[in-house]
Amino acid sequence: MDLIKKTNIDFISPRKTLFIVSAAIAVFGLIASFALGIDRGIDFTGGTQVTVRFEKNTASTEQIRTAIGSLGYEGAELKSFGAPGEYLIRIGVVGNPTEVSQNVVSALQTKFPADNVTLLGTDNVASKVSKELAIDSFIALVVAVIAILLYIAFRFEFTFGLGSVVALVHDVVLAFVISSLFNKLGLVNLDLSINSIAAYLTILGYSINDKVVVFDRIRENREKHKGMSLPDLINLSINETLGRTIVTGVSVLAALLVLVFFGGDVLEGFAFTMFVGIVIGTYSSIYIAASFVLWYTDRVKHKNVGKMHTAAAKG
Repeated sequence: MDLIKKTNIDFISPRKTLFIVSAAIAVFGLIASFALGIDRGIDFTGGTQVTVRFEKNTASTEQIRTAIGSLGYEGAELKSFGAPGEYLIRIGVVGNPTEVSQNVVSALQTKFPADNVTLLGTDNVASKVSKELAIDSFIALVVAVIAILLYIAFRFEFTFGLGSVVALVHDVVLAFVISSLFNKLGLVNLDLSINSIAAYLTILGYSINDKVVVFDRIRENREKHKGMSLPDLINLSINETLGRTIVTGVSVLAALLVLVFFGGDVLEGFAFTMFVGIVIGTYSSIYIAASFVLWYTDRVKHKNVGKMHTAAAKG
């Protein structure tokens, strides 16, 4: 049963406006994100990360920071997250994680004897390992994008592959910008970590699958409706796949919402980044990828026509 009836929406006409809006959000968002500073997780900074809970929530962040500083752990980063009284403490010290965490909990318990301080978890990453993780993560993203370009270019044509890559870069950049800004606002715990990279790679996989469906329908309709202009062909194809795109997207988003609210602090960042990426990926499948193909095709066509006129004039 078709949940969404056949539509006849003009997706092509507003493409220039939407390109400008998307580019502006991406550029200004990146500037704002780097100006405010990217909160990198312990995976990329190295050090020890300790998560504690104050049962009575009697401590303030400044008091906790002072207690940690008394141990010689200067410049510790502190962030409240999860339930009231729960704190994530990041210390730029690589050592025995058990010893570091015990020192932190003991100092906090001594500072706040009327409260009960519980250790929730400890992570430890060496600085050399963190640098390797950062480099490997960047390489993984670049290789994924190149592989997708080659796959689409081989399955369809180079123009479609280029349109897919532009849309995928758009998806990842906007997902990164929104996640970083939400993290700075303290709404979600979204440090840049291995989980974030996993989310971006998953976004790439989901988003390219959505775009392949649209491009496949364009290819089918090009054979079925010979002589139809490319703008009309793209509009027809997007309208025909719109129901599938929306139903699939809503189904995935529903599952991700459950993870965002009930998945706990470990999955919260991954699920939220995925949620944002799926929304942006669905938008780019409808408005960005195929529209870029149209723009690029017109630009190349006009360039070739101009060369032909120039050659004819010289002849």
